[in-house]
Amino acid sequence: MNVEDSVLERYTQGAQEREEALCCPVDYDSSLLAMLPQEIIERDYGCGDPSRYVREGDVVLDLGSGGGKICYMAAQLVGKNGQVIGVDMNDDMLALARRHQSDMAVRLGSDRVTFHKGNIQDLALDIDALAQYLATHPASSHADYLALKQWEHRQRREQPMIADASVDLVISNCVLNLVADHEKQQLVQEIFRVLKPGGRVAISDIVSDHPVNAEMKQDKELWSGCISGAFQEREFLETFAAASFDAVCYDKWDAQPWRVINDIEFRSVTLTAVRPEQGKETAHTKSLMYRGPFAAVIDEAGDTWQRGQRVTVSASTHERLTQPGYGDAFINLSPGDSEACCPPSSDTSQACCTPEPVNGGGCC
Repeated sequence: MNVEDSVLERYTQGAQEREEALCCPVDYDSSLLAMLPQEIIERDYGCGDPSRYVREGDVVLDLGSGGGKICYMAAQLVGKNGQVIGVDMNDDMLALARRHQSDMAVRLGSDRVTFHKGNIQDLALDIDALAQYLATHPASSHADYLALKQWEHRQRREQPMIADASVDLVISNCVLNLVADHEKQQLVQEIFRVLKPGGRVAISDIVSDHPVNAEMKQDKELWSGCISGAFQEREFLETFAAASFDAVCYDKWDAQPWRVINDIEFRSVTLTAVRPEQGKETAHTKSLMYRGPFAAVIDEAGDTWQRGQRVTVSASTHERLTQPGYGDAFINLSPGDSEACCPPSSDTSQACCTPEPVNGGGCC
């Protein structure tokens, strides 16, 4: 089975006529839907609402933007200083989104939404630019093929569709499961590449409670229907953690499965994560405390945080652990920085540390 062809075919049909099997029930913000054309609302297929993670002034990238519904919702939230970029590979869906682009710019008060044709697992290559190149440089020989590859390499390096570290928030609505399994790791690495340090991820998608078997993965209808390509629930989290994302978690988890096939539960979730900021370590220290409810937790860096223990950390670590991606797991004690505290420790049996500062911390 050709994954890309089956997905293109199914969503081309979905762009022409609404297909109920492609979407889960989602409670969108009706105030954000009010200004959208009805055909965009009707031709949208999703399983969550990542628009609720958008902040004013954000540069937002929507992977698999389809008819543009989430893009136009996000555009209302980013304001005049923000920008929304949609990427999709389906011509019919892009045509639907672009057909209303001028009118939506008037309604929004500025032209802050753009759409690109591209593969979400290769955000550096603009497919429209590739088509223009092939129109004047048709590949009919091996030499032409090599020239094409060289052009693609230069294009990715010199004129990427989405530049490195250019996006504040990457969102997606029930699309990552449509990417072939062997390209999913590259997809997550591309998300990491385009995010600014400190940039966020909010991915609504379908996950399975058990691995999907080989027979189901060869089923064209199940794959294009957001089933066969679903991440296994633990695998989804681990793939983002392995790509060096921080604060990876399920912010939303539907208790009720969307579908159950061959005793495998498929449900909607929203994964959130942060690209950590690097190179900000300073001599200044700040204080925080893990509030519980667990006796201790271990973060992505391998540090153990004991419940109720004041800890002195670097300013960058403090900023990372008190950002929204960690919710309110840590109490910000920076006003009391003059008090000496314990650094994070792998020894949970010790209530405190040595009298001298260790790794930027000291003892209570």
